[in-house]
Amino acid sequence: MKNRNNNVFRHAALAILVAIFVVAALAVVRAQDQNAPQPPAVGTAAPDFQLNSQEGTPVHLSDFRGKWVVLYFYPKDFTSGCTIEAHNFQADIDQYTKKNAVIVGVSVDSVDSHKGFCAKEGLNFKLLSDADHVVSAKYGSLRAPNASGAVMALRNTFIINPQGVIVKEFIGVQPTHHSEEVLAALTELQQAS
Repeated sequence: MKNRNNNVFRHAALAILVAIFVVAALAVVRAQDQNAPQPPAVGTAAPDFQLNSQEGTPVHLSDFRGKWVVLYFYPKDFTSGCTIEAHNFQADIDQYTKKNAVIVGVSVDSVDSHKGFCAKEGLNFKLLSDADHVVSAKYGSLRAPNASGAVMALRNTFIINPQGVIVKEFIGVQPTHHSEEVLAALTELQQAS
């Protein structure tokens, strides 16, 4: 009987320790998220930037003044969710063109990674390399380093009007039907303006 009581006590103590560890880990993650830069507010000027595209050429956000811009941040080239999201934007590219809109993707991957990703997946819109993480941070779209120290962009999208103002944001998007929801929002925004 004494052995059984000791085992029950050990299991209870272990469960308490695990619970304390989980609560502490969640507190650290929340603190990191609260300290992370926040996305710019809807109705404010979109922060301008210069990043290199998959062709290795510099691209400024202001290069697209006069057009609607769908600026989307994504975690990593060649991963399943990011590939689905990119394919859907590519499949809908003609609809965006008819709406005077351009698609611009940003991740922390290198120019060479973007070049390979575009070639493999048949993508013909701009993918920009934010290897220094500056632009992702400006847009509140930089994930805290994971256990191995890797940093990635968060999956966030911003619709920017032809005057350079953020008019819609999607935070923490699901990639599967994202292009559809962006097109719907773009249609609504254009009808309202």
